[in-house]
Amino acid sequence: MKRNYIFMRAFSTVSSLTMVSRLMGLFRDILFAAYLGAGIIADAFLIAFLFPNIFRRLFAEGAFTAGFVPLFNTVLKKEGQKEAIRFVEEVFSLLVCILLIFIIIVIILMPLLIIIIAPGFLSIPNQIEYTTDLARITFPYLFFISLVSLQSGVLNAFGRFASAAATPIILNLTLILSLVFAIINDFNIAVTLCWGLLVTGLLQFLWLHHFIRSLDISIKFIKPRFNERIKILLQKILPLAFGAGLYQINLIVDKLIATLVSAGAVSWLYFADRINQLPIGVVGVGIGVALLPLLSKKIQDGENEQAIESQNRAIELGLMLSIPASIGIFILSFPIVSTIFERGLFSPLDRNAVASALAAFSSGLPAYILIKSIVPGFFSRHDTSTPFKIASLCMIVNILLNLLLMHPFGHIGIALATSLSSWLNAMLLAYILIKRKHLKLDKLFYFRLPRIIFSSLVMAGIVFISLKCFVNEFVIFYDINKPMVMDELKRTFHLTVLILIGLISYAISLILSGGININELKVFIKQKK
Repeated sequence: MKRNYIFMRAFSTVSSLTMVSRLMGLFRDILFAAYLGAGIIADAFLIAFLFPNIFRRLFAEGAFTAGFVPLFNTVLKKEGQKEAIRFVEEVFSLLVCILLIFIIIVIILMPLLIIIIAPGFLSIPNQIEYTTDLARITFPYLFFISLVSLQSGVLNAFGRFASAAATPIILNLTLILSLVFAIINDFNIAVTLCWGLLVTGLLQFLWLHHFIRSLDISIKFIKPRFNERIKILLQKILPLAFGAGLYQINLIVDKLIATLVSAGAVSWLYFADRINQLPIGVVGVGIGVALLPLLSKKIQDGENEQAIESQNRAIELGLMLSIPASIGIFILSFPIVSTIFERGLFSPLDRNAVASALAAFSSGLPAYILIKSIVPGFFSRHDTSTPFKIASLCMIVNILLNLLLMHPFGHIGIALATSLSSWLNAMLLAYILIKRKHLKLDKLFYFRLPRIIFSSLVMAGIVFISLKCFVNEFVIFYDINKPMVMDELKRTFHLTVLILIGLISYAISLILSGGININELKVFIKQKK
C-alpha cells in the first residue's frame, strides 16, 4: 500500500502545480480571445506559437523525458552518481550544438515551412509573410525549452517533481505580462507575445538551473561526442517522438488541415483544445510524470508485480477523473466556452464553433489520459519501437479521418478524428501490454470501473436536468445570432453552480457505490501531512 502512496504523492505534487499553470493558461487564453479574437491575426500568431512547440512536444518534452529518465536511472544505479552526471553533460553539450545548427537552418527555411504547416494561408494576402516574421521570433524558444527538458529529466530522476512542474507557470505569467505590456503601450500584441515567449525560455532555464545547483550538481559544457550511451539515447528518442506524442502530432495535423477549412478554424480548434487540455494536463501529465520514474525503478529492482499494481492504480485513477470530466465538458461545452471566452473580439459565431469542437475533443478525453497511463509500461522497459509503430498507424488513421470528416463537418470533423484515433491508440497499447503480461488488470480495477461509469452517468443525468432548470438563462448560449447579454458575474455564477452540482453528485455516487475507498483517502491525507 505504501508504494501506491509514493505514486499518489508524486502525482498530487505535479497535478497541483499543473492545475495552477493551467488556470493561469486559461486566463492567458481569455485575454488572447478578447484582444486577438479568432480571425486571421490570431491564426498567424497561433501557428507561429505552435511552430517551436511542434519540435518541443515531439523531441524535447515527452519523448526526451521518456527516453532519458530510464537510461539515467540505469547509469545512476550501475555506475554511480558521478558517471550519471557525466552522462548528463554529454547529452547537454551535444544538445546545445545540434539545437544551434537546427534553429539557424529552420529560420532560413521558415517561409517554406510555414507553407507546409499552414497551406491554407496561401489564399490570404500577406498571411504567409506575416506568420513567417512571427515564427522567426518564436522559434529560438526551442533552444531553451529543450535544455529545460534535460534539466527536468534530471530533477525527476532524483524525485524532485515540483520545480520542473512549475515551469509552465513561468510561461503563462510571462505571456500575460507581455500582453498587458503591449496593451498599455499600444504595441503590436502578436509581435510582443512572440518576444515574450523567447524571454520565457530563458527564465525557465535559469529557474531549473537554480534547483539543479541545489542538488550539488553542476552541468558543464564539454566536447560533444557520440559514444555508446548517446547512441542508445538517440535510438530511444526518435521513435519516442511519435510514440509518446501522438496527441500532439494529431493536433499538428489538425491545424494543417484546418487552414484549408476556413479562416478562424485554427483559432477555433486552439481555444477548444485549451479547455480540453485542462484535465489532460492536470491528470494525464501528472500520472505520466509520476509513473515513469516509479515503474523504471521497480523494474530495475526486479519488482515486476509491484510495477503492474502501480500501473493498475494509475489507470484506475485516470479513468476515475477523466470519464466524468469528459461527460461534463460535453454537456456544458456551450456554457463553458461562452463564459470563458465570449467578450471583446470573440463573437457568437466563434462561441458556437469553439463549443462544437470542444464537444468533439471531449469524447476522446479518457483515451488521451489512458495513453499517458499506459505508455510508461513500455518506456520503463526500454521498449520504444512498439509505441512508435502504434502511433504511426494511428497517425495515418487520424489523417484519413480528417480528410473524410472535414468536408461534411468542417473543423468539428477534425476534432472528432483526433478523438477517434486516440481511442484506437489507447486500445492497441493496452492490448499489447496485456498480451505480454506486463499489464494485468486486477480484481480491484474490475470492481471499481463499473462504479466509476455508473457514477458518471448519474452525474450526467443530474447536470442535464439542472441545465434544463436554467434553460431561460442558458438559451442564449445556443443562438448563433445573439450576442452574450448576461453579465460576467451572472453567467460565471450559473456555470459554477452547474459544475459544483456535477462534482458533488459524482463524488456522492462514487462513495455510496464503493467506487472509492474513504479509508484510503484518509490514510493518504495523513501521509501528505
